[in-house]
Amino acid sequence: MASVCLLPVIAAKADAQGAARGRHHHANTPPAHKQRSANGSVIEAISINGNSRIETSTVLSYMVVQPGDNFNQDNLDRSLKTLYATGLFKDVTLRRDGNTLVVDLVENPIVNRIAFEGNHAVKDEDLRKEIALRPRAVFSAQATAADRQKLLNLYASKARFGATVTPQIVKLSHNRVDVIFKINEAQQTLINKIVFVGNHAFSEARLAQVISSKETEWYRFFSSSDEYNPERIKYDAELLRRFYLHNGFVDFHMINATGELSPDRKSFYVTFTLSEGARYRIGKMDVRSSLRHVEPPELRQYITLFPHQWYDGTAIQNNATGMQERLQATGHPFAMVRSEIARNPEKHIVDLLFDVTEGPRVYVERVDINGNTITQDKVIRRQLPMAEGDPYTPFDRKYSKAVLQDLGYFSTVSIDQTQGSAPDRVNVSANVVEKPTGEFSLGGGYSTDVGILGNASVKQHNMLGTGIDAGISGTVAYYEKQVDLSVSDPYFLNRNLVAGIDIYGIQNNYQTYQSYKEGRYGGTLRLGYSYNNYLSQSWSYSLIDRDVGNFYSPSDASLYGYEYVPSIYVQQSAGWSLLSQLSTTLSYDRRDNRMNPRKGYMLQVAGDFAGLGGNTKYVRAKIDGDYYLPLDAITGSHDWTMQFKGGAGYMTDWGDGNVNIIDNFYLGGQNLRGFLQGGAGPRSAHYGKYPNAQPAEGQEDLLGGKFIYTASAQLNFPLPMGDDVGISGRYFVDAGGLAGLRLPHGRLTNAAKDGALYTPISGDSVTPRVSTGFGISWKSPFGLVNIDAAVPIHKSRNDRLYPIRFGFGQQF
Repeated sequence: MASVCLLPVIAAKADAQGAARGRHHHANTPPAHKQRSANGSVIEAISINGNSRIETSTVLSYMVVQPGDNFNQDNLDRSLKTLYATGLFKDVTLRRDGNTLVVDLVENPIVNRIAFEGNHAVKDEDLRKEIALRPRAVFSAQATAADRQKLLNLYASKARFGATVTPQIVKLSHNRVDVIFKINEAQQTLINKIVFVGNHAFSEARLAQVISSKETEWYRFFSSSDEYNPERIKYDAELLRRFYLHNGFVDFHMINATGELSPDRKSFYVTFTLSEGARYRIGKMDVRSSLRHVEPPELRQYITLFPHQWYDGTAIQNNATGMQERLQATGHPFAMVRSEIARNPEKHIVDLLFDVTEGPRVYVERVDINGNTITQDKVIRRQLPMAEGDPYTPFDRKYSKAVLQDLGYFSTVSIDQTQGSAPDRVNVSANVVEKPTGEFSLGGGYSTDVGILGNASVKQHNMLGTGIDAGISGTVAYYEKQVDLSVSDPYFLNRNLVAGIDIYGIQNNYQTYQSYKEGRYGGTLRLGYSYNNYLSQSWSYSLIDRDVGNFYSPSDASLYGYEYVPSIYVQQSAGWSLLSQLSTTLSYDRRDNRMNPRKGYMLQVAGDFAGLGGNTKYVRAKIDGDYYLPLDAITGSHDWTMQFKGGAGYMTDWGDGNVNIIDNFYLGGQNLRGFLQGGAGPRSAHYGKYPNAQPAEGQEDLLGGKFIYTASAQLNFPLPMGDDVGISGRYFVDAGGLAGLRLPHGRLTNAAKDGALYTPISGDSVTPRVSTGFGISWKSPFGLVNIDAAVPIHKSRNDRLYPIRFGFGQQF
């Protein structure tokens, strides 16, 4: 620190950077040759010298002493420090000339330009965001040093700990400077080795799977997991703690997690030192309830744990949360469930108690919506589970944030609460930040079903802030063309109704494995509603004009000498038909995540009734179910999951409507891997050369059926290096059967009776077809790639096989 000592004639010079300049002294230790100030003297005037850019009045406003004050040593010292603290001056000197205080200033220069040299991994604009210096601002050495450290921290966050930043100051005329940061980015400082100390129950390889940091390898070019990041190391320590608690190690303790930079500053060595402690099993489990009208016996059925299993902190917390949410949803909004444990170190047993109490009664006084500049208030309010006057629970807060995030309209969502006008009242604020909800996308890809494809779409997911979703999309593929105009209102008539309309045109060319093309042109009206968070129902009405054709007739074949023409059953389906259909679907969904489920189940029952007008009349019913079973308890990893799927469907005709094979069930492809799309089930032969038509050997049309059943068991598992390159694997067993002929004019399988129209049918059997195989999914830089390879275990004669299914695509 600098100080001021006043002499009758000579003033001592002071500088706030005394330690650096070597000629300034601390306020409490003036030099021996200086005399004390005359504290009784009065400052009659203050003279400011050296300020060319800063107004004199501005300088005076910064000073503690003013004309009329005494020459007080402390106040003069404080004035000096205040002037330095502004950052405007490079040097400040206070001296006394009679009864005048003279202030000599040297102004800091102005920053003319800021430049960066040597940076390649980080753009100039990203570097500028980090620093405080700006052009036309006042330059100071302290600010420049602080900005240098900020840049070093930025490079450290990108695993470049060997980076150097050297500020270079170029003096210009008129007291201006250019500030140039010369940067040596150095190579990324990657993790060369990860070591675990103190582990006995699990190997280093197993613990390495738990943490997010990885040792550097050549194949991790798409991943940043091998970059050293201190925050990630802290996160890894927490992952290890959760892993051990999940596997019964109640006394686990992370001693430290450190990263040590190698002497050449090119890599890091990471060490996790831990204490595992003993492994505990669950002993007795019970429920204690102080909630009115809720007895422990009726709650014990909701304990999903079982005695003697390994202690699992995550499962216990989930069980308590699930029990609490069930109580809150069934008339006890303030119920609270806490888990208490009692260790028995000798037997390594943990007794578990769920304590059910009533929490404080809190009600919503006011709900505020903040930050929505586009989305209307009512769109947000209708998603919230509470309104003014309702009970308020932590579950409401958690659920509110989740449903607002799921809308997809906001980049960030927070639910905050403040004290209301009384102790039992709270004000709830939903704070959101809007994000663009319009979407223009182009895409491309390949599928074994439709070949090379391209698509384009324009969508608006929150039209005019009303929550209405509208868009138009088109797809052009080698075997398919489609255009679709869609509008959906998720809260139709301000009620729990989802309403929408689709207008579309589709042309499918099945001639790679069928002998006809199909066109569909029409529209669908949709209406859906939810009974609760799990049960929902939807209705739709479709009016579709269909065309089956574009194949050669027997007369064409006779005239032009074609080798064969489609089966008589396909020919009988040719032409236009009008489908007028009412459909409904009832869904019960208890999956943990609808996009990427790991546990839970879903049941779906659907029905179609065709014949409300049009010339097609049938009734069709379908039931499907999915069940997901996580294998965490066995594998110790969230990446292993069993998936079971099954379904059955049946359809029958009524009245004298048109019967068309395009309405039938088909088996193969997506619902039975290893078989061609529709390749398992009833089929009939093409007609051979004309004249003298005969069924063509080896050429068959797929007819579909009216009864179908499918079943599938699939194991999803991680692959080596999978986390780094985005690859996961699966093993599956598929089964299914298809039977029951549904033909325009019935069978023509009696050679004596049907004469020239005689056409045999094969594959009409409920005997299951079974296949098994492996598949992989790759989240590649150019889109999601799915490959499934399957071989049939059991098939019918002449079933059409397709051992490999491949598809990828990307929107950009």
